[in-house]
Amino acid sequence: MTTFQTVSLAEIAHRFRSDLSPLEQVTAIYPCCISSYYASLITAPHDPVWKQCVPSVEELDDTTQLPDPLDEERLSPVPGLIHRYPDRAVLLVSNRCATYCRFCMRKRKVGCAGGETDFSAAYNYIATTPQLRDIILSGGDPLMLLDDELHQILSALRRIPHVEVIRIGSRIPVTDPSRITPALCRMLAEHHPLYLNTHFNHPQELTAEAARACSLLASAGIQLGNQTVLLKGVNDDSLTMQKLMTGLLRMRVRPYYLHQMDLVRGTAHFRTPLEQGRQLIGSLRGRVSGMAIPHFVIDLPGGKGKVPVLPDMLHRDGEVWQVQTNSGEWVRYADPV
Repeated sequence: MTTFQTVSLAEIAHRFRSDLSPLEQVTAIYPCCISSYYASLITAPHDPVWKQCVPSVEELDDTTQLPDPLDEERLSPVPGLIHRYPDRAVLLVSNRCATYCRFCMRKRKVGCAGGETDFSAAYNYIATTPQLRDIILSGGDPLMLLDDELHQILSALRRIPHVEVIRIGSRIPVTDPSRITPALCRMLAEHHPLYLNTHFNHPQELTAEAARACSLLASAGIQLGNQTVLLKGVNDDSLTMQKLMTGLLRMRVRPYYLHQMDLVRGTAHFRTPLEQGRQLIGSLRGRVSGMAIPHFVIDLPGGKGKVPVLPDMLHRDGEVWQVQTNSGEWVRYADPV
């Protein structure tokens, strides 16, 4: 595993003259880890970065949701491999991150003991399941591994003929961008086609260091996408989302998904109404480039998969469609057969 600098809650409490001692009961259940770099982005208590990484007692108030609402454990044919869709699977290669997000979809696992991946069984399952053509490395964060460890995993997957695409899900460009080195990028470039989806949630995270990390990856031919989670009090307004999405494009990162908050236990205080997210996506139309508008999706409970939620822009009137423009005007559009 890579080594990196972290800060303690005591250090954050001292810096901001805040009493964080009540949070010990939270971290006893949901571990806390904050990289020094990410902590340096906090400008004030309860700002958008603080809310994402500093525990809250509200995490213990949410007891109605399930720890694993997406049924990942049920959809794991072998330990550490999730096979939800016919042609792709998720391989969990680490249970650690540089910073533990308080809204994490795998809050039950990240930073906790147990649940180790059986790599031999996972490779065998992938090799004997020819419809699997797309493998996503996730965790935890795959870039917490040493370069050689990650190279071994990528090489093993590349030896399986029907694996065409490999994707990496990593928040390291956001939380510890110094981990993205020329050596790492040269190694990753040996395994094309390779895609990396990162996870910026707020313009405050779009720093010069993060831009440099993304530039190194992009210059190595790695196509970059971003998956944002819609978070109450962090990014749930149109201006913030506009700044985030256009800023990502400047950093050579294509906005991919905007996720409705998953129904994961301990995260209810981040949740926004579904209608708010639908309207938020609609508010971006006409104000930013189409390339800067992500797909707004719900990851359905029970392992049913992601579905897009679209603004209400179309109504059918006989053989003619009524289409709503970004200004709110309804326009007739003939759809000839």
